Amino acid sequence: MTRRYDLVIVGTGTAAMTAAMRVRAAGWAVAVIDFRPFGGTCALRGCDPKKILVGGAAAVDHAHRMHDKGVAGQVRIDWPELIAFKRTFTDPIPQKHEHSYAEKGIDTFHGRARFTDPHTVEVLGDALEAKHVLIAAGAEPVKVGIPGEEHLITNEEFLALPALPRRIVLVGGGYIAAEFSHIAARGGAQVTILQRGARMLDHFDADLVGWLMEKFRTMNIEVRTRTKVEAVEKISNGFRVHASSGRASVTVEADLVIHAAGRAPALDELNLEAGNVAVEKGRLKLNEYLQSVSNPAVYAAGDSAQVGPPLTPVSSHDAKVVAANLLQGNHRKPDYTGVPSVAFTIPPIATVGLSEDQARRQGLKFRMQSEKASDWFTARQAAEPTYGFKVLVAEASDQILGAHLVGPHADELINLFALAIRHKLTAEDLKRTIFAYPTGASDIGYML
Repeated sequence: MTRRYDLVIVGTGTAAMTAAMRVRAAGWAVAVIDFRPFGGTCALRGCDPKKILVGGAAAVDHAHRMHDKGVAGQVRIDWPELIAFKRTFTDPIPQKHEHSYAEKGIDTFHGRARFTDPHTVEVLGDALEAKHVLIAAGAEPVKVGIPGEEHLITNEEFLALPALPRRIVLVGGGYIAAEFSHIAARGGAQVTILQRGARMLDHFDADLVGWLMEKFRTMNIEVRTRTKVEAVEKISNGFRVHASSGRASVTVEADLVIHAAGRAPALDELNLEAGNVAVEKGRLKLNEYLQSVSNPAVYAAGDSAQVGPPLTPVSSHDAKVVAANLLQGNHRKPDYTGVPSVAFTIPPIATVGLSEDQARRQGLKFRMQSEKASDWFTARQAAEPTYGFKVLVAEASDQILGAHLVGPHADELINLFALAIRHKLTAEDLKRTIFAYPTGASDIGYML
């Protein structure tokens, strides 16, 4: 059966919902497709559920830090109860999304989408003929290409574990490894991270990551850098992870091995060749308007586009750009100026704007303030010695070039620096602002 639409969207995450609602409000006939429960990565198996588990782990961590400072008693994570609390957020999402689409007159289809020609997407026998298609299918774990890869569990599976195993190995050293290791360690697990690169969290300032690694050691998380995982073997009491570090062989036994080696756009099942949608090195070839260079009917947003940082707010931003271009013709380009990024470790680490290395490579003249501020009130009142910053300010304009934070409230404080960068506020503008005291924001004047 053939159905005709103005816009067919592959995916039901943040980008899909944003674009669908905007285009439908203009009177377009819209359909959305997803083979998974509606809601996308962030709401169901990414940022939101992760942050709930981080909240539980952070509460336990804070209690531990305050144990000899007026807080008494033993506090621990009850993993099944924490997962049950997480499900009060995630379980209602698919039905809510289905209801929202139905209420707006947007047709919904469950199943895998695949192109059959440049204007037609098929799903479970239905042919959806569309003037335009938006690919917003999210991302999936990359293939690591090792024997025993099938034994690795994904971030989605970790967030739904009914019980927390005693020994956990994470393969990779990015956001997932950093965040999940802190959750698991505070849950009572013995955690090992095997990272191929020279350090963890490459996206963040190296000095601040170094300060954060002290917290990894305090939490007894073993981090092995320059270690390449070569195989995962199933054994009678769990798994044996085989790796190499230089010329040395490394073997670690675990009850659970987690894939934390990165994610890539989920494009393999879409039959893009039939849709005349060009791909290069695993990424869609797009123009500056997030439109396919080979099929003008097709656009992409969020992780599928992989133009901006792989973050939920970027997905929403991309979707608004695409919707505007669909409705009014190509005129709007995405603007990723001042997009902050946070790894929700305990404490969090955050970054926005240029790194020190980027600023130097660009030949910019700037002044830099950097300090490990363990003795500041913000750190001491939380009994959290991991606290520090690096802020770059342009000499000529006094505008913020970049900010890098680690410690209590870094995940919130980074947004003020993002605001300054995006709207070209100066360091003096921030210094003149009167912030509530004592708060994380009241430290900003001393960071400039």
